[in-house]
Amino acid sequence: MTAAAADDKPRNAQTVKALLKLREMVLSGELPPGERVAELSIVDRLGVSRTPIRMALVRLEEEGLVDCLATGGFVVREFSDQDIADSIELRGTMEGMAARRAAERRPDRGELAEIRDCVGNLDALIRQRELSMEDFSDYIRLNDRFHTLLVELAASAVLKRSIERILHLPFASPNAFVFVQSELPESREILSIAQEHHRSILEAIEHGEGGRAEALAREHSRIAQRNLQIALSNQQQRNRIPGASLIRQRERA
Repeated sequence: MTAAAADDKPRNAQTVKALLKLREMVLSGELPPGERVAELSIVDRLGVSRTPIRMALVRLEEEGLVDCLATGGFVVREFSDQDIADSIELRGTMEGMAARRAAERRPDRGELAEIRDCVGNLDALIRQRELSMEDFSDYIRLNDRFHTLLVELAASAVLKRSIERILHLPFASPNAFVFVQSELPESREILSIAQEHHRSILEAIEHGEGGRAEALAREHSRIAQRNLQIALSNQQQRNRIPGASLIRQRERA
């Protein structure tokens, strides 16, 4: 390792530390929407130098959580209902591309083994008579795994990076509204529909049906759109959304 590389390691570690903490501060509402991020005060609070703070803020701008001001500095973003809906639709579009690309590649049985196991585990979970909160936590883990494996099957570094960037927006995640969904009377029906989508997407990929795989993946994202509308119409549900403090409050009629 060169001396320059050795010198970069502590700086990189400080940048990661600053990024994780700043992201947490934004999502928790500690840094509220519209607030200008004062770099010097962040330096004092986190105990890292100004350069890693600046690099972390640039990364948060790329993720869409802060905006760079024309006069210099950064401000925490606020999101409208439409911003969130657009983020979910964009994820669905990108995952649709990934599903089509995966089907066109015609992956072999070995490449499909993990996603088949994931779908099988989801099937077993959904078949249970009663679903506890622990079961919903397991669903979140497996659902996240399915979406990750789907993107990996596309074997496209460009698609993977693009989708990862979208997922940094907390409410664009496939799991952003699952706990909201868990409290609905029709929660099992919604999960069953989502799982049917998972099975159908996998089947389309196995059969090399790119157009069908893409259409199914895009349709799948509309479940999140439905849950979004439910969550935004109820303050208690709204507060359960990751990053809820960033969402602009609806004006009362």
